[in-house]
Amino acid sequence: MSNWNSFARLLRGEYEFVGLRNYLRLFEDPRFQTDLWNTFYFTLFFIAGCLALGIILAVLVDKNIKGASIFRNIYLFPMALSFVVTGAVWRWIFAPGILPNSPQGMNLLFSIFGLDIFRWKWFTSTVSFFRFNVALIPVIIAAVWQLSGYTMAMYLAGLRGISHDLIEAAEVDGATNWQIFWRIKFPILRPITLSAMIILGHISLKIFDLVYAMTGSGPNNVTDVPAIYMFETTFRANKYATGSAIAMVMLIMVAVVIIPYLGSAFKKEKVVS
Repeated sequence: MSNWNSFARLLRGEYEFVGLRNYLRLFEDPRFQTDLWNTFYFTLFFIAGCLALGIILAVLVDKNIKGASIFRNIYLFPMALSFVVTGAVWRWIFAPGILPNSPQGMNLLFSIFGLDIFRWKWFTSTVSFFRFNVALIPVIIAAVWQLSGYTMAMYLAGLRGISHDLIEAAEVDGATNWQIFWRIKFPILRPITLSAMIILGHISLKIFDLVYAMTGSGPNNVTDVPAIYMFETTFRANKYATGSAIAMVMLIMVAVVIIPYLGSAFKKEKVVS
């Protein structure tokens, strides 16, 4: 709401009220517009990937296949890692190198197996479709890898809590495995799906460390997100007014996701009590 750009000037009262001017300038900024589109697509594919992979893994583990416990523990391990560690590792995996003569990471692997057609610039690509920057794909893969294990754990707990009497009754009536899952198990898991979407959604909206460690803002800001823009604007360019406006926009986005969920949860608790 003001034009202050340093704490010293703020303490001396050297600022003026400017209303919504900082926000108007922010939304006219092409970089911030790119950040919003990146956040939208990252959130969309990140949540979809975690939910899809999580429920598939949970169903497989719930069937008590051979080595299921070992597999479960291995896939839960990424949750214990910092986003910074994840970003550093996946940055090495998806480093494109200098094409076509000096490929690195996945591109080098493709070259070894004679699959040069699959080599591309990964997170350095500037190609986009419908405002979706394809450079976000490696970042989405890394994020899904780290948090799909968490989603698997939630779904697995829900599957283990379903009464076997319901499953046996459906089998007696001649229901197939797919019908049992779609008609019985999946509806019971809907509250877990909603909870997972809320948690994953607020993580994706404020994502910073993974993107910063893995790609930074990228060429032409193809992997930029509001948190990185806020960090660079506030602590490197010393534009505290603009940085505060970005922070408020991020706060509002997270609040829009979290507050309705918390409100409905409190209402359910009151009804139960």
